[in-house]
Amino acid sequence: MAKLKTVFFCSSCGHESAKWIGKCPSCSEWNTFSEEVVEKKKSVSSAIFGGGLATAPQLVQEIEQQKQDRIALVDMELNRVLGSGLVPGSLILFGGEPGIGKSTLLLQQALKNAHLSFLYVSGEESQAQIKMRASRIGISNKACHIVTETFMPNIFKHIKEVKPEVVIIDSIQTLHTSSIESSPGSVSQIRECASELLKFAKQTSTPVFIIGHITKEGQIAGPKLLEHMVDTVLQFEGDRNHIYRLLRTTKNRFGSTNELGIYEMISAGLRAVSNPSEILITNRDEPLSGVAIAASIEGVRPLLIEIQALVSSAAYGTPQRSATGFDAKRLNMLLAVLEKRCGFRLSIKDVFVNITGGLKVDDPSIDLAVVCAVLSSSEDLPIDPSVCFAAEVGLSGEIRAVNKIDQRIAEAQKLGFKKIIISKYAEKNIAESYPDIQVIKTSKIEEVFRVLFG
Repeated sequence: MAKLKTVFFCSSCGHESAKWIGKCPSCSEWNTFSEEVVEKKKSVSSAIFGGGLATAPQLVQEIEQQKQDRIALVDMELNRVLGSGLVPGSLILFGGEPGIGKSTLLLQQALKNAHLSFLYVSGEESQAQIKMRASRIGISNKACHIVTETFMPNIFKHIKEVKPEVVIIDSIQTLHTSSIESSPGSVSQIRECASELLKFAKQTSTPVFIIGHITKEGQIAGPKLLEHMVDTVLQFEGDRNHIYRLLRTTKNRFGSTNELGIYEMISAGLRAVSNPSEILITNRDEPLSGVAIAASIEGVRPLLIEIQALVSSAAYGTPQRSATGFDAKRLNMLLAVLEKRCGFRLSIKDVFVNITGGLKVDDPSIDLAVVCAVLSSSEDLPIDPSVCFAAEVGLSGEIRAVNKIDQRIAEAQKLGFKKIIISKYAEKNIAESYPDIQVIKTSKIEEVFRVLFG
């Protein structure tokens, strides 16, 4: 019997080595190499669907540009995040934490898009389990096929029989192929199965969704090569204790990576949120101190989010600094600016900041709202609920301009805010375009304090 060939793969980046080494020369991670048996055979997809024809080199000016017709989906949020529809032959990697709703969202697409035929391949749940979820979501598509399979040759045989227009794989870590002699979920199996799905997608012009698990660090499990192979990488985020989910694009060969989709988890699945600003702002009977509204931009979508702050005397001598949904280091920086430049004594107080709705925001334009919420709580003076903020705060205490200020003002005006405080260094004559909202331009935190509290 021939001796089995074994190689070592880095579980972080997929680097291959003939022997075990402690530090990966590619990604510099330690102790990530594992031994796997490799016996490469003929590709399964090529055997079933045939190999692609060799192409001859052409001059770039002689290549005919073809218009790519996209496949429109019923879900407008996913449609926009993908770049206004599915591209035929695209391979889309869909990642997210366990229980966040990845399988539910893609099963929902298979059940709701009645104009497309789907094949949903599950390697983690039985057909009966999927049927229970489908009954809860609601079945609108009569051409949705469900199969429980993990062996790649059998999956391709099912695809050849059903001839679906869209294929969903749940998940890539459960698949295995006969061309590689290693266990499912290993680096070589993930890479080979993804490669065969990519060949199938390109040869047949069939869009393929593949769900990927993530590691405890939040990265998609398997080799980094997997993200390079696919056309689009979608990341599903959110706190399982909150009902909102964010769909972000980290890579998209056919569209922008700045788009953001927002969903609400309900009993009947995931509902697309068309106007998240109205939901993220809490309705109150009376003004409360420590609350400020920030006009933020997520991708290309303006969002009005609520910032909450609590400032109290340090009970145990050492002041605490805590931030939920906001960078804690940036919070410390803003507090130092208030202490040094503006004379507010916050070094002996506990400061807690929270962004409502379970959102995590890194847009610097919410700096001014965070500062005002902290000052409001510290002085126990409520901010007028008809006022919102859109500006960055510099280390010298100056109010800095932010980009896309016109979109932020338009969103605030649409939601009924009467005033918005921005930097005086923003675009000229911007106030004249928005007659229903007062645009207040400031240059220092002291000016903002006088505008708010007199």
